Amino acid sequence: MSMHTELNTITSTLNELSARITALVETEGSAMPPDTYTELVAAERTIGALLRRLNRVAGRIG
Repeated sequence: MSMHTELNTITSTLNELSARITALVETEGSAMPPDTYTELVAAERTIGALLRRLNRVAGRIG
């Protein structure tokens, strides 16, 4: 598997994970303990930052 293909696969998986976390935060956020909500939002932001970095790398080698 080429590096570009592997990065695309990883990016796709992280996009799906990000969407799932976002949906969880949006639908269940008000019922969550505040610390759980805060951690999930932080995880969502971290995945977003990781996706931006991976997209930059993929753009350089693509």
